[in-house]
Amino acid sequence: MPRFSVIVPAYKVQAYLQEGLDSVLAQSYRDLELIAVDDASPDACGSIIDECAARDPRVTAVHLADNLGPGPARNAGLARAGGDYLIFLDGDDTLAPGALQAITDRLKATGSPDVLVYDHARTFWSGEVVPGRLSHRLSEEGPASFRLADRPALLGMPMAVWNKAYRREYVEREGLAFPPGFYEDTPWTCPALLAAESLAVLDRVCVHHRQRRTGSILTTAGRRHLDVFDQYDRVFGYLAGRPELERWRPALHHRMAEHFCALYADPRRLPRTSRAEFFARACALLRRHRVQGGSSARPLPLSRTDRVRHTLMRLGARRTYRLLSALRSAGLASGRTGSALWRGLRETALRLHYRTQRLLPLRPELAVFSAYWHGGYACNPAAIEATLRELAPRMRTAWICAPEHAPTLPRATVALRPGSAAYWTALARAGYLVTNVNFDRALVKRPGQVLVQTQHGTPLKRVGLDLQDRPAATPTPDFAGLLRGADQWDYLLSSNRHSTLVWEKAVPSSYTTLEYGYPRNDVFHRADPAEVLELRERLGIPAGSTAVLYAPTHRDYRRSRPDHLDFERVLRDLGPRFTILARTHLTYADVPPSPDTHPRLIDVSSHPSVEELCLASDALVTDYSSLMFDYAALDRPIVIHAEDWEAYEAARGTYFDLRSCPPGAIARTEDELVDIFSTGHWQGSRSAQLRAAFRARFCSHDDGHAAERVVRRVFLGQTTPTPAVIPLEDRRPTPAAPAPALTS
Repeated sequence: MPRFSVIVPAYKVQAYLQEGLDSVLAQSYRDLELIAVDDASPDACGSIIDECAARDPRVTAVHLADNLGPGPARNAGLARAGGDYLIFLDGDDTLAPGALQAITDRLKATGSPDVLVYDHARTFWSGEVVPGRLSHRLSEEGPASFRLADRPALLGMPMAVWNKAYRREYVEREGLAFPPGFYEDTPWTCPALLAAESLAVLDRVCVHHRQRRTGSILTTAGRRHLDVFDQYDRVFGYLAGRPELERWRPALHHRMAEHFCALYADPRRLPRTSRAEFFARACALLRRHRVQGGSSARPLPLSRTDRVRHTLMRLGARRTYRLLSALRSAGLASGRTGSALWRGLRETALRLHYRTQRLLPLRPELAVFSAYWHGGYACNPAAIEATLRELAPRMRTAWICAPEHAPTLPRATVALRPGSAAYWTALARAGYLVTNVNFDRALVKRPGQVLVQTQHGTPLKRVGLDLQDRPAATPTPDFAGLLRGADQWDYLLSSNRHSTLVWEKAVPSSYTTLEYGYPRNDVFHRADPAEVLELRERLGIPAGSTAVLYAPTHRDYRRSRPDHLDFERVLRDLGPRFTILARTHLTYADVPPSPDTHPRLIDVSSHPSVEELCLASDALVTDYSSLMFDYAALDRPIVIHAEDWEAYEAARGTYFDLRSCPPGAIARTEDELVDIFSTGHWQGSRSAQLRAAFRARFCSHDDGHAAERVVRRVFLGQTTPTPAVIPLEDRRPTPAAPAPALTS
């Protein structure tokens, strides 16, 4: 029998679940069982739990056939628990390092109490960690164990199940169980504290309770918040059956009133259409369970404002309550001032034009695309646009781009100059908006408009909110603006599970993730050998030469264009059968290149399609560019030149150590890079094995049909991903041009 049974229900927390499970299994105190309950979660929670159970025999995986909610899910875990003490975590919570050792030490020191209450910290989506504001109530001074009457202020601690350890025999004796619905913690926590013969406290943060920006009960609006009334009815029903606990009624009534007022004041939870009903039901419940007189067990003193709010709600005086709230808000707002920036007469006129256009009907047959901050026809948006015209010829498409990029557009799509009247008209009235970066910050997405964020690479380096502690990578951070933009996304395109988990955590919002693969990589399975030869000829690659695409990423910690390779020396050492296609990262587009003029060095930085460069090359050399993930779909050799990994990781941060799972051979110096190619290691069996593992991990959906799946889901309304993903072993990506024979 283990000392602890840790029960974790999981539903739509795939971006956080692994971290939470690992925080339990990594505890220094190892006498535990972890019962993880997949509450019929539609995301990857189930597979994450199964993978964890396969790795560690202490993990029990439970899968529910239907989504029942956190209460019944915890009950399912409770039925399988055999530990001396029960600990509950939400699926996105984590245990602090050393927490279980501290808890077991305190349990021994206090004589194995029925309930141990410990401290917590709230971890916000912004990265901010806030200690519990009532930590002072967990002072370990006084008797080691006690009853609630000795420390009634504990009833004022968060009504949460995750900040306590419960003796299993006590739970079974009292018949404690979780009800369905929101706020299921309340009818568990109140009886657990009230009936306990012995309580103890631990003045230590043992759990980090995550406050997600979207997806949690605190940020989900809906009628389910009215479940709170049923939960408090259960609490007072429990009191009615235990006359010896009736003296706690005033304290619980106060707690209930505080809870109702807090819910009513939170616009994130209650829809406008439910507010009147909520107030009326709160009034009824406060009247039904009210008793005259106070109680020494009242958990918090009442301020004058609290007394007024509670009284107005109990009397049903909603208008007066609203007036009081408005007056308080007005008093707070009076201290704030704002200023408007004059943007010129032309801009003012265009914004007025935009507002006017937003009053006109949408054009559901119009789709507007953009890529790379008003660049040309490229990346995932281009692949989707082409497939859209093929599968839905009724649709009209337009492309936002600077005038110099207009020649890259196909004739069938209309060019929109950024900032023009036509541009604002299209943003106001298009039924669909598709981009791989962001649209204008002044965009006001209208009801009925659909915005698709395709992204433009698998994240190796940190992104979004994960850059908050990386000042070198974010010289002018605007995380609030990032999240405002993300709140307008309807769909986020993901190329693999790694990307899905990263984006959901780094840019949290209510979008739907489409893990369909990257449309820009479809061409890797559709181009034929004749096209490859034509591309090579157009680029000037000598016949029979091995073409190496060299594409390093940018460095956040430097502004100048880095020269990572001595091309003259590398080409001299490699010999005449190698040609280098050098592509500078777009962030250095305005920085003049080094004056290398070697005949087998071809500068392809201005080539409009990186996909064409991939098809034309025989191998890729990169450092930390996301291009490696796309190139792996081609199943061609990749060599990593990681000369400054430590500096790059320190400045930008990465999600995994590329050196531990590379897509091919790794060179740490220029000499090693030359040696890898001159010895043939770049295309040897070991490199092929590494590439196969990398491809299986990151190219699971890149089968040549990603754009079609996106178009059918987003534009044609087909909810089942069609066509189905072709298994990796059945794919036949476009082969490279015939390579010259190796010489000894």
